[in-house]
Amino acid sequence: MPVYDYFCESNGRTVELTHPMDADLSIWGEVCYVAQIALYDTDPMAPVQRVMTRAPGAIVQTFNSEYRNVGFTKLVKRDNGVYENVTAIDGEKRYMRAGDPVSIPHIGRKVSD
Repeated sequence: MPVYDYFCESNGRTVELTHPMDADLSIWGEVCYVAQIALYDTDPMAPVQRVMTRAPGAIVQTFNSEYRNVGFTKLVKRDNGVYENVTAIDGEKRYMRAGDPVSIPHIGRKVSD
C-alpha cells in the first residue's frame, strides 16, 4: 500500500499513513482514526491536506560498475538465447549462451558470507 503524509494546519502536525489509494481523508478525525492516534485538542473536523514529500517512483541511475562492486550480475539480452554479462569479472565470459554451461556467470565468486 502507498504511504501518504497528511498535514493539519490547525495543530501544525504532519502524520504519515499507509492506506489504499482510493481512501480520501480530508479531516483530522479521519487521519487520527486511520493512524490510531489521539485527537488531542484539535477539532476532529479540522481540514487536512495530503502533502507530497517525495517523488513517487523516482528513478536513480545505477551504473553497471556499482552492481558489480556489490556482487550483482546484470545480464542484457542481445539475441535469442544470448545475454551479455555487463558486470563480468575476471575469468567470466562476456556473453552467456543458452545451453552453454561454461558461459554461466560465477555466482559463487560474487556471493560471500
